[in-house]
Amino acid sequence: MLVHLSIHNYAIVEHLDLEIARGMSVITGETGAGKSIMLDALGLALGDRADSGVVRPGTDKADILATFDLVDIPEAHT
Repeated sequence: MLVHLSIHNYAIVEHLDLEIARGMSVITGETGAGKSIMLDALGLALGDRADSGVVRPGTDKADILATFDLVDIPEAHT
């Protein structure tokens, strides 16, 4: 389960730290609010190919960190 997502200097996002609690989480927002950017950043953290064009203008790198809790996933312990 994803428990934390940290995004820095990715696309239009300067800084985002998102803590996700257990249970169902719903991400909503207006068009252009950054929902897809957040999902794309999560994809990069999981191994998608990066494109230097998504680094926030005026910065030299983007940082994305995803933290998962695997305690309740038996397959993760083999």
